[in-house]
Amino acid sequence: MTYRTLDVAAILDTCERLSARIEERFPESGLSNVARELVELSRESRRRIDDIRKPFWPVRIGAGIVLALIVAIAIGVGVSAQMPSTRIELFSLLQIAEAAINDVIFLGIATFFLLTIEARLKRRKALRALHQLRSIAHVIDMHQLTKDPEQLLSSGMTTSSSPDRGLSRFELARYLDYCSEMLSIVSKIAALYLQYLDDALVLGAANDIQNLTSGLSSKIWQKIMIVDGVIANERAPEAKSS
Repeated sequence: MTYRTLDVAAILDTCERLSARIEERFPESGLSNVARELVELSRESRRRIDDIRKPFWPVRIGAGIVLALIVAIAIGVGVSAQMPSTRIELFSLLQIAEAAINDVIFLGIATFFLLTIEARLKRRKALRALHQLRSIAHVIDMHQLTKDPEQLLSSGMTTSSSPDRGLSRFELARYLDYCSEMLSIVSKIAALYLQYLDDALVLGAANDIQNLTSGLSSKIWQKIMIVDGVIANERAPEAKSS
């Protein structure tokens, strides 16, 4: 086992265990539904990454055939071309040179297009998956948005439109911690695509997700620190009396 690369199976196992923990602590809750969706997204990512790691043989064979035809046509045109017997004027020579340069440029563009089809298909698949990861990160953030630790300090300031805040101090801390763990898993899944696909656009999208999850997790940990502080203050008198 190597510790220099991320293990897809290990990330999936961690995600499944986290989903089970959330279901046991908060059964049939919205957060448990999001956790199950994250497990399914992890499994889909595993299948996508397996596909990305494999060569797209139909695309490679098709591109090779088309490229061979282009080269064969170019060679055939060059061989069949005959030099005029009369003296070539400068203007005619420039026209011939311009046509030859245009043909070379066209062949170069066609060759580049054919050789990069596979990479662009893999990039499209990775970017589609990263977009889903970005979306679920925002969904996780929405679930922790109303979990405000200030309710522990001033419980009498609710209004008729205030969200239901029936979690205990311990449950609130666990809820926020689960959200942070889920965001971390989202970040690790995004990093998997970078591990197996060297592409600038994929790199930018994955870095955006990692920055997003890091920022969201930082806000969650600020809430967790407030909750931990409240719990510590409540336990302090008990510790002194004992």
